[in-house]
Amino acid sequence: MDANLHTMSNLFAQLGLPADPAAIEEFISRHRPLGNEIALYRASFWTDSQRSFLKEEIIEDADWAGVIDELNGRLR
Repeated sequence: MDANLHTMSNLFAQLGLPADPAAIEEFISRHRPLGNEIALYRASFWTDSQRSFLKEEIIEDADWAGVIDELNGRLR
């Protein structure tokens, strides 16, 4: 699958979070800065299922990895 099909809104919807642009910006503002020593999926603000999804997609370098990397950068 083409990684370009996954947007930040798609990722937030997949994670079960509000996915409109204002909600995404509010989430990022509320949770940044995330320390560089903390892997994104280990951040305390994720649920167990969100954490599992993020970890699996990153480890497998799956088609969600690009937008997850974008979120990771925005949270730093």
